[in-house]
Amino acid sequence: MLTSLLALAVQAATAAPLPSDPVESDWRDIPAEELLVMTLAGERQIVIRLAPRYAPVHVANIRRLAAAGWWDAASVYRVHDNYVVQWGDPTEKKPLPEGVIARPPAEYDWPAFDAVTRLTRTDPYSTATGHSADGWPLATNGQVAWLPHCYAMVGVARDLAPSTGSGGDLYAVIGHGPRHLDRNIAIVGRVLEGIEHLSALPRGTEGGLGLYKETSQHVPFVRGRLASDLPESVRPRFQYRAADNVRFAAWIKARENRQPPFFNLPSGGVDICNVMPPVRRAP
Repeated sequence: MLTSLLALAVQAATAAPLPSDPVESDWRDIPAEELLVMTLAGERQIVIRLAPRYAPVHVANIRRLAAAGWWDAASVYRVHDNYVVQWGDPTEKKPLPEGVIARPPAEYDWPAFDAVTRLTRTDPYSTATGHSADGWPLATNGQVAWLPHCYAMVGVARDLAPSTGSGGDLYAVIGHGPRHLDRNIAIVGRVLEGIEHLSALPRGTEGGLGLYKETSQHVPFVRGRLASDLPESVRPRFQYRAADNVRFAAWIKARENRQPPFFNLPSGGVDICNVMPPVRRAP
């Protein structure tokens, strides 16, 4: 089996370009102020792209928290198998920095489905899904749109309503997309690099929620900063693949209709969480 997979990989690498292959101009820079760089103990780096267009108040809070060094003494305190990794202040007593809004508006959806692509099939959680031109997955019910809970998406932990979460405690999806959370919690970003440092952590066992039973199990953060506040020499740079072109449309069609030699039965459709907009380190 490994030999067959290797042969397929070599064939793909040496084949002529496909209509779905991007050209260099399809790659667009992600602004440094949209990149949150979180570092776990052991210098394990996690880079998150923030979504200020979809959750402006929550993202403004996150930027203030980063500038204040709020996560420098935070920790991962919940790892729920096939669900989420959650981090922040496990004591819930640490005061928020000046200017951080403790209860932002419920930024759970967006007024318009401004997607430039649309998938062939709907799903149980929306009437349509697609991609924004600037590299985000989107879902809609025909009235409003939202960022779906897919693998590696980042949301704001909160208590029961009317709490909306300040952004001090965040979580990342590490399992099958929990789409039932859509429009119930603010999505503020997506992990672009380093998700393995979260998904590989030991699972928590407390309360059926994946909480760590002992504080000694908590995984500390060293720091959390915006890339724009880091020195140029260590600042990560990323690009997203633009969706507003025929090559991206061809890529979606190919994902919806997988072909031989490996696939024998194309499905004719795909889940939005299986066509997450590609990203890469800037060359």
